[in-house]
Amino acid sequence: MGKTSEQPAEARQDRPTLAPVLDRNIRALYRRRHREADAAGSEQRAADALSRFIGSMLFVYIHLVFFGLWIAANLGWIPGVSIWDESFAVLAMVASVEAIFLSTFVLITQNRMADEADKRADLDLQISLLAEHEITKLAKILGSIAEKLDVKIEDKADLREIERDVAPEAVLDHIEDAKRGT
Repeated sequence: MGKTSEQPAEARQDRPTLAPVLDRNIRALYRRRHREADAAGSEQRAADALSRFIGSMLFVYIHLVFFGLWIAANLGWIPGVSIWDESFAVLAMVASVEAIFLSTFVLITQNRMADEADKRADLDLQISLLAEHEITKLAKILGSIAEKLDVKIEDKADLREIERDVAPEAVLDHIEDAKRGT
């Protein structure tokens, strides 16, 4: 028997459910992506569509047929078709001009994708900094609770280290110093 349209829904029911906050976050991220895609200008959408097509096997097949026929015709392998580009100079020019435009469309798409990656990296950084700040606060609270309950802490230096706020600019300065070898 063939598959029915109900099977994917049944398969989803077998999956464990996510925490509501994860489901909300996933949906929010996809809504954001759709909003950004809808807000893209017609030029950007055209460049993206062209880049998707350029990166497809259909594009390769079309070029194989086009260039194959051009070469075969100009080598005299197709009866009844007169040779128009004996030295293949026109073919080379067409391919060169096409390469210029294709690479431009790909670069436009790569620039947009790099901007999106930068936004995601900024979001990741902000979430990491927020989580670090919250963990530091929790460590301070736990240290206070441990002190109040007279719980012995083996390595107080580790606790003090965890309780210190991390300044991101100081971390970046240390990374830059390490790169320079200082």
